[in-house]
Amino acid sequence: MATYFVSRHPGAHDWAAEEGFEVEAVIVHLDPALIQPGDSVIGSLPVNLAAEVCARGARYLNLSLDLPPELRGRELSTEQMRACGARIEEYRITRVEPTDATASL
Repeated sequence: MATYFVSRHPGAHDWAAEEGFEVEAVIVHLDPALIQPGDSVIGSLPVNLAAEVCARGARYLNLSLDLPPELRGRELSTEQMRACGARIEEYRITRVEPTDATASL
């Protein structure tokens, strides 16, 4: 079982290290084919990738922030991440198969 930390942001990598997360790999892009049952993936993934992680039998742990609009799109330091309440929250995401009702949206 492996733990992957997925982020392209150096501040997030530093934050995770300072928080003491033990990971086997820090990566900037997730290839879902790497994920095995029992693995853990930490990051802020698009919902379709997070759902695929869960479908593969792995845990998805979202890196959540309470980010004000003025900080969106900016590189954050570890201090800024802490000030924005950086935390890890586990989610189980399941893709819902399309139905006639959703096809008409």
